[in-house]
Amino acid sequence: MPLGKPWADRTVNNTNPYDTGATPMTGMTRSYSWTVTNTTLAPDGVEIPMLVVNGQFPGPLIEANWGDWIEVTVTNGLETEGTSIHWHGFLQTGTPYEDGVPGISQCPIAPGKSFTYRFRAELYGTSWWHGHLSAQYINGLAGPIVVHGPKSNDYDIDLGPVMLSDWFHTYYTNLLEQVYYASPTGPILPPMAENMLIQGKASYNCSNTKLPCTPNAGSAQFKFTKGKKHLLRLINHSAEALIFFSIDGYNVTVIANDFVPVEPYSTDLVTIAVGQRTDIVVEATGKSTDAVWMRITEGPCCSLNDGLSFTTTAAIYYEDANTAVAPNTTSSINDSRYLFPLNCNNQPLDVTVPAYAMPVKEPSTTLSFLMTGGDNSTGQFVWWMNNITFRADWNDPELLEAKLGNAASLPIERALYDLGTNSSVRLILTSVGFPASHPMHIHGHNMQVLAEGVGSWDGSTIVNAANPQRRDTQLIQPNGYLVVQIDLNNPGVWPFHCHVAWHVSEGMNINIFEQSPTLEKEVQIPYKMAQTCRDWSAWTGTHVVSQIDSGL
Repeated sequence: MPLGKPWADRTVNNTNPYDTGATPMTGMTRSYSWTVTNTTLAPDGVEIPMLVVNGQFPGPLIEANWGDWIEVTVTNGLETEGTSIHWHGFLQTGTPYEDGVPGISQCPIAPGKSFTYRFRAELYGTSWWHGHLSAQYINGLAGPIVVHGPKSNDYDIDLGPVMLSDWFHTYYTNLLEQVYYASPTGPILPPMAENMLIQGKASYNCSNTKLPCTPNAGSAQFKFTKGKKHLLRLINHSAEALIFFSIDGYNVTVIANDFVPVEPYSTDLVTIAVGQRTDIVVEATGKSTDAVWMRITEGPCCSLNDGLSFTTTAAIYYEDANTAVAPNTTSSINDSRYLFPLNCNNQPLDVTVPAYAMPVKEPSTTLSFLMTGGDNSTGQFVWWMNNITFRADWNDPELLEAKLGNAASLPIERALYDLGTNSSVRLILTSVGFPASHPMHIHGHNMQVLAEGVGSWDGSTIVNAANPQRRDTQLIQPNGYLVVQIDLNNPGVWPFHCHVAWHVSEGMNINIFEQSPTLEKEVQIPYKMAQTCRDWSAWTGTHVVSQIDSGL
């Protein structure tokens, strides 16, 4: 193997990550066998019904090298629900049918049936997988992915993925019923997280719940080695929390956002929206007996919580520290840095500079979307993008209809935008009225983030046009704007949605249909897709399916 690694002399600076010809040909397939089941677990001491893979929470790690193929056989062991798994951030070039989105790329996997996903690791870094049928992932159907590739900064020890999330003590279907009739002023309030988890762990005050509860359930622990640099792969798999991450008394060096290595920069506070990942390097500059707190915080009003447990900690112990004694460090972060609305955003775009430079080009087409929320004619709260609230048909995936040339005949609520043979699109999003932030996630792509802010875009300002931030998920501020650009070089149908579970459930999604002639004539849809739909149709023919939300 050249230079001892499958990527040989490719570096973050000299290799275009979107050039498929530059992806290493490893000849390796990483295979996994999963079963999705219902179970009862107590991540923070409170027993709740959960959805898990192979009995684990967080779910199993997928690990591969850049250029490997990944193959995952998913068996649906649920008795009353379909399911599907999405591979967040993966481009799926040539395999749009493996994206794992019910009603878009596939029918749900019926109870008792299996589906084998097969796709390539075209990018490298940190990501995650999650259920994409309704809001299943918020009850445990999620796990980390690590794709090893070139380093953008030196480190000595890879501590692996660090899973971060808000946490609810209620099953997702009940939360969605609450969401649809909620109002910030009542009488029905939006769901509010009861806790936050690090590595699927936290403690909860059992006096605040009537559910079975074990006090002092414990927190996650990490090990530092004096003088060494440690890589932590932060993943926000929340339902809706904007997470602020810090380590008491330490600065961290950010080296990647999502699947994009960036020019390293130092900070004492990392902001991570739902679906986002941030790789950081932390140098262990303390004594070998030190113990410090890692902490995550939900910003007041940037996210919703019941106020009882909006900060969670995990212990970092140096090699000679007494692990029986909790750290006694305190945070140096002023509470004002968490406040709504000024801090409901990602790091400034002039700071987050990709390691591989790609200048902005003039787009071949532009689409503008006004994002609003309110009650529909039946009194349910929904989100609109240009007055359309999305709703999937689980029995009729849009990709399969597009392949057959039927895209134009789909109903308006399928929110399909056929961009034909355009080579790129600039998307201008403006959020008005309801003051909420939205982490917007694009499937099948990374997007160049050209501008963001409060109010409306001036139509010309682009931050760092020579090399703007790229990532697959970017936060739009409350009552703000976001301008992104996407190269349309991946034939398929790709969702672009808010990753707050409630918001996409309430219809905040559009679907980009690109390179339609190529999809219709050249992309071969495998037989398993039709069989999965037949299995799902057969199951729904004898069971009542309650699709209470958009389906995503």
